[in-house]
Amino acid sequence: MEVILADYLGFCYGVKRAISIAKENASSDGKACTLGPIIHNPQMVERLRSEGVGTVDELAEMDEGTIIIRSHGVGPKIYAEAEKRGLELVDATCPHVKKAQLSAKALVDDGYSVVIIGEKRHPEVHSIFEWSDGKAAIVETEEEAEALHSCAKLGIVCQTTFSGAKFKQIVSRLLEKSRDIRIQRTICTATDQRQAAALELAAKVDLMLVIGGKNSANTTRLARICEEKCLTYHIETAEELQDEWFDKIEKIGITAGASTPDWIIKEVYKKCQNR
Repeated sequence: MEVILADYLGFCYGVKRAISIAKENASSDGKACTLGPIIHNPQMVERLRSEGVGTVDELAEMDEGTIIIRSHGVGPKIYAEAEKRGLELVDATCPHVKKAQLSAKALVDDGYSVVIIGEKRHPEVHSIFEWSDGKAAIVETEEEAEALHSCAKLGIVCQTTFSGAKFKQIVSRLLEKSRDIRIQRTICTATDQRQAAALELAAKVDLMLVIGGKNSANTTRLARICEEKCLTYHIETAEELQDEWFDKIEKIGITAGASTPDWIIKEVYKKCQNR
């Protein structure tokens, strides 16, 4: 049985940076916390907790200490509230997300009606929406794009982990909505690389294993892409592997979302090799 790793998989730059920042600000007294899980990987969040970085859902849960803004980013009101509460704020927002946030703000300031292409429930999309002063429309499908009214000036930004192909399809529907359009293609290069590498590998193997948090949008999207080419399983850890999956399988491909730690990928790879 041959086991092949995708050319691009696992932690992206923004996630590595966020984890590094969190570890640098760890506190043994429980006074260092991220606002929400720093990345969408429960195993990594738990490991950080054991190293002195907790998690809170709201700033109201902290009376003192250090609050770490997670990689998905937050709106400007959170920065103001943290300062008002006297909390030390450490910003681990992914630079690509920050670019999308500031692009949305700049477009609104320039008088554009802003559309955010992305998943409505994703925390990153919510943070970009907040930077648009709550004025942007969030579009997830071609049908939603088609339903928008025409406007004089239209600005477009995108969730950094959104599908590049889907982005193009939605933009094609938006082009007819205005004569003055600014498009900020804020999809991260790492997202494009991982999706392309996963698709290429899935076409060559009998089975794909996609590793990452079940709550991770980019990992779920990788799984959907791979499903188009071959049998695919989305797992979080090596413990989820089942013997019956590998009956009559000659080639296994492995990829992982941008928030999946190397140690989890290695565990899955090793367990597959030992079959």
